[in-house]
Amino acid sequence: MRRALPVPDPAIPDHRSAWRYLWWLTRAQARTVLRGIGWGVLWMLSMALAPAVIGRAIDEGVAAGDTGALVRWSAVLLGLAIVQAVSTARRHRLAVFTWLGAAYRTVQVVTRQATRLGATLPRRIGAGEVVSVGVSDVSHIGDALDIVIRGTSAVVAIVAVTALMLAASPPLGLVVLAGVPLVLVAAAPLLRPYHRHNRRLRELVGDLNTRATDIVAGLRVLRGIGGEALFAERYRAESQRVRRAGVQVARSESMLAGAEALLPGLLIVAVIWLGARLAVSGTITPGELVTCYGYAVFLIHPMATLGEAADKLTKGHVAAGRVVGFLALEPELPDRGTTVPPSPAALADPASGLVVRPGLLTAVAAADPVDARAIADRLGRYADGEVTYGGVPLRDVADLRERIIVAVNEDVLLSGRLADTLTGGVPGRDLAGAVHAAAAEDIVDAVGLDAYVVEAGREFSGGQQQRLRLARAVAADPEVLVLVEPTSAVDAHTEARIAGRLGRARAGRTTVVCTTSPLVLDRADHVVFVEGGRVVAEGSHRELLDTEPRYAATVTRGQDRDRIPDGA
Repeated sequence: MRRALPVPDPAIPDHRSAWRYLWWLTRAQARTVLRGIGWGVLWMLSMALAPAVIGRAIDEGVAAGDTGALVRWSAVLLGLAIVQAVSTARRHRLAVFTWLGAAYRTVQVVTRQATRLGATLPRRIGAGEVVSVGVSDVSHIGDALDIVIRGTSAVVAIVAVTALMLAASPPLGLVVLAGVPLVLVAAAPLLRPYHRHNRRLRELVGDLNTRATDIVAGLRVLRGIGGEALFAERYRAESQRVRRAGVQVARSESMLAGAEALLPGLLIVAVIWLGARLAVSGTITPGELVTCYGYAVFLIHPMATLGEAADKLTKGHVAAGRVVGFLALEPELPDRGTTVPPSPAALADPASGLVVRPGLLTAVAAADPVDARAIADRLGRYADGEVTYGGVPLRDVADLRERIIVAVNEDVLLSGRLADTLTGGVPGRDLAGAVHAAAAEDIVDAVGLDAYVVEAGREFSGGQQQRLRLARAVAADPEVLVLVEPTSAVDAHTEARIAGRLGRARAGRTTVVCTTSPLVLDRADHVVFVEGGRVVAEGSHRELLDTEPRYAATVTRGQDRDRIPDGA
């Protein structure tokens, strides 16, 4: 029967704890796991029974001189070999499918959670952390479910061998029965530091990945200001911390691996030594001695598998812990509105005293850019506040994310066809008008609307990315568009063109621009000056320059106001 991955619906994960998440993954593909365990048990038992068959062949065939018995037991041994070959292939196939199923489900639920978090995601978790989940954590989680199949088979095999040895020789069976728990107990203290070092390494790797993604995203800026050496040194220092943590993990892992080899080896030596003494004393036959030796050698495999299970389950638990931490995040302010306010409508922020008049382009100039960003977050309900839209609290506004869009410079350009990136794949949007408003015609003419945009639009310069983001925001045509420093990365000539076109493109719609650019401020219908988080003056750009010295100082940055060019 063919199976398709990923599944259409991964279902709702149990993220109350790491173990519960791993158990949820196991239950989600219980049939495959159980079939894998069944074939795994058959695989292990076919190997476990081989020494008993060889011993019987020696006693009943070779020692007794019975050729027929030798042929019969040889045929049984051949049958076990065939069973082992078939069961090995089936077990491995199901184990691989289990690994892939766990990895794909984890990627699906993490991707779904990232989509659910939306704008909350970059505020709560670094990009490197998400990368680590999708690269290393899914692999460790898949390994944890894979080892469940072989680990269960190993336990069954150890129990079966112990029972067979008790039946053949009670002393030998008792040695194994007592020795296996002792080996596990002796190795247990090594698991705690191994688990702790793995968790620390995972945290540092996530931080390093975040640092790497930030450096790549800002490489153009770093080159422009000569900051490459500084950030390279910081990255080198963090990578050395990761290396040292990796060495600690390797040290713990080597001690655990050494214990996995030494402790079962001591048990096997004890079994062989006792078996040899019993054979010399005549308590067991030569064939039983060979069987005893075969069992002792065979036990190396399941005991090593149990050690491997401890390793992979430890790493899987750490990885699952990071995943459940991510899945436990909640959107800062989910949209649960049910009320439809009138359109156009005023937008009011009591915390700052800002009232955005409907249908106008309002510029918010703040002495501290942090205040402007805080206002933008409240207007879009990305931060808590008592903002109202048409007299209705934002928390009660239906379809808020479609009605009010906040565009910031941290927004990324999604990969895909340029036209789809700018329109979101929504037909009917005025793409040409939006491109014109953002003064991005040269970009579109150079690459074409069918050009493929790579991840985050990194083939474009910072100014080009900013204009494309502005074009995307304008093309969405929301009732209220809030822009935060939309022209900070473009030259003065381009900024003047954007300032002159934006108001016309948004005619009849409400637009808020958080900026201190004189070019943009001069073209705004209404300008609001914010200081200390509160509106302290408002009017036109020219009026505020004449009447409010604090405003003039903020927007001119100490320049002669007469040298500020008029908007184009």
